[in-house]
Amino acid sequence: MLGKALNTLRWLGIGFLAATLVFALAGWIGSSIPRNSGWQEPLPMQSRHVEVLIGSNGIHTEIAMPLVTPEMDWRATFPASDIIAADRPYTHVAVSWGERDFFLETPTWADVNPLTVVSAMLGGDAVLHVAHYVRPAPSSDYRPLRLRPEEYRALVAAIIDHLPPNGERVLYPGYAAHDVFYSARGTYHIGNTCNQWTSDQLARAGAITGWWTPFPGGVMKWVPELPGF
Repeated sequence: MLGKALNTLRWLGIGFLAATLVFALAGWIGSSIPRNSGWQEPLPMQSRHVEVLIGSNGIHTEIAMPLVTPEMDWRATFPASDIIAADRPYTHVAVSWGERDFFLETPTWADVNPLTVVSAMLGGDAVLHVAHYVRPAPSSDYRPLRLRPEEYRALVAAIIDHLPPNGERVLYPGYAAHDVFYSARGTYHIGNTCNQWTSDQLARAGAITGWWTPFPGGVMKWVPELPGF
């Protein structure tokens, strides 16, 4: 009986490892197939543009945008009054998307619950994570990307599409004094992850990105790294 149980566990382990490897390979292949393959980033001095930043913490990606441009003023959509540190001179707002329970129950990686992870992979309601920043500095993991005004307007529209009507919006406390969560449209699952959301918004803006990007590296591979980083 014990031998049979151990054999079953061994095959389950092999199956899990094989599924993980297949998923990783599929993610690499899917993220290497470009969308908007003919797109080119505008040159700095060529024409007016809006510079956004694509950030990654190794697990999750976000899109940081200027708080105010001629194309969009985010202060009404994501007011600083929704966060604790409302009186800082914020210059940017960073937006990302993910599964509600995982986001809200995992303020640090030490809080990761395997059951919450599995539940999220199977499907769950989404939230937007919105962080306010003061002059975020570019780095190897926070890369600037220039968009033409019409492309930036398309990005803005794509992000706003994920917000429910104002009367239905629910706020959840953030991790720190400068961030907050909002209820959002969409369903998170293993095929539609937070990183897929980032690349989908960039694709709607017309920028080049991968077709299927479950991992942050699949997003960042299409955003040029600044020299020196």
